[in-house]
Amino acid sequence: MKLAHLADLHLGFRQFHRQTPEGINQREADVALAFRRALQDVVACRPDLIVIAGDLFHSVRPPNGAILEAFVQLSRLRAALPDCPVLIIAGNHDTPRSVEAGSILKLFEEISGVVVATREIRWVSLERLDASVALVPHAALAGGVRPELVPAGGSGRQILVAHGEIAGVLPGDRSSLEYGGVVLEPKDLHLDRWTYVALGHYHVAHRVAPNAWYSGSLEYVSPNPWGELRDEAKEGRAGKGWLLVALEDAVRVEFRPVPLARRLIDLEPIDGKGREAEEISLLIRQRVERVPGGIAGQVVRQVVYNVPRLVARELDHAMIREYKSAALHYHLDVRRPPPRREVGVGAPGRSARLEEIVADFLRKRVLPPGMDRRRFLELAAEYLAEVEREAVEVGSD
Repeated sequence: MKLAHLADLHLGFRQFHRQTPEGINQREADVALAFRRALQDVVACRPDLIVIAGDLFHSVRPPNGAILEAFVQLSRLRAALPDCPVLIIAGNHDTPRSVEAGSILKLFEEISGVVVATREIRWVSLERLDASVALVPHAALAGGVRPELVPAGGSGRQILVAHGEIAGVLPGDRSSLEYGGVVLEPKDLHLDRWTYVALGHYHVAHRVAPNAWYSGSLEYVSPNPWGELRDEAKEGRAGKGWLLVALEDAVRVEFRPVPLARRLIDLEPIDGKGREAEEISLLIRQRVERVPGGIAGQVVRQVVYNVPRLVARELDHAMIREYKSAALHYHLDVRRPPPRREVGVGAPGRSARLEEIVADFLRKRVLPPGMDRRRFLELAAEYLAEVEREAVEVGSD
């Protein structure tokens, strides 16, 4: 039996302000293109079962174009593979907060052979494949009393599809992890009782156990794509894709890459300590000129550390505007050096930075139940950094 495992498609994702000639946000179009390319590859591989482990859409109320794209592509998928069921669960992004609010995912059950689970666990028996599938959407895990994630009985292949973070198994600093997902302990999965566990929520393909995997996303659609690049490097895997899983005597997993519309380029950081604006500008230009194929149409970041505000204002902003015009998005991330002050009598000391003061305040703040404090602090730091960057750019005009 062959299973196609996809997750975190995030159709309707929008970013930056560039549009296609048709007036569609360019990143939304990129995400739709990755979806189409992935499904073309799925059809070519001819699996027996397809699972989508959450976050088909980027939001509870996706744009009409994203809904149409999903309906058309899933209909074509079923027409090309009429004997292959498509099973979908709702992730945290496409789950309404209110129980009374309907889920757009129910629309896709109008397509023959598509089964959707939006709030409760749903069991699907596939007699032809000698398999039973537990579809566990985000809402089923985010409620007060969590269900026990064990097979419902019977013989044959037992497959679990779930969306959330498995505590303690993900690489990196968690900054690339989406906010708002449920956290599960590895023991909650009862891995020894399942033939295969298809996971969604983490956007980098990752092996949790020989029979449990995150497939990762099909595009860079998280608030911190640069963290995803670091995590992919740690995995020894570049880019996005889906998983083709063979469920025979042993589980065999093949990562199937999906060609993307454009690259994410994280340029080598620059330490600006002790450098004049002219020298820093030259280093920025050298970094860009060394990019194979250039930065036209790409998403690019250049981090520059230890740059005082006055030096940042003297950078070659005409050159920077040129890069912003050429790239889909060029992000110059200028970071100021930590301030210092005198403490006591002649004793050099370090003053508390604004982000440290804010973080200290937020650590003590009472948060709503279920809110991830660590991610809350990370978002605060990201917003402060963005304000600082905007202040530098405004001062340069």
